[in-house]
Amino acid sequence: MAAIHGPRIGPGRPRVRPDHVIADKAYSSRANRALLRSRDITTVIPEPNDQIANRKRRGRTGGRPPNFDRAAYRKRNQVERGFNRRKHWRGLATRFDKLASHYQATLDLVEALDWLRAVPDRNDPRDRT
Repeated sequence: MAAIHGPRIGPGRPRVRPDHVIADKAYSSRANRALLRSRDITTVIPEPNDQIANRKRRGRTGGRPPNFDRAAYRKRNQVERGFNRRKHWRGLATRFDKLASHYQATLDLVEALDWLRAVPDRNDPRDRT
């Protein structure tokens, strides 16, 4: 986590704290939300069905539901699919490389090959219309 830095807005130290956290329903505890709220980090975490049912069962005393941005949560799916594609490479999934520089080079190679796979082949006769 120490190597991750956000964009620098002005002079000084680079940002380390994120603007928002996107997580799945498993991290929707009151303690997680309170910790992030105390650090002024907005949460994009869906509420589990049992918590929704309990809140509705209590009626007016159940409190209001937490904020949830559906558009931002949909971007999480793209990130999860990207991680899933990287895990198909055995060298990355098992971390055979001892040095961080070798691991980063392997990751860069996998990224380039994944990008090339997404580019359509112009010489393929099946692609012609």
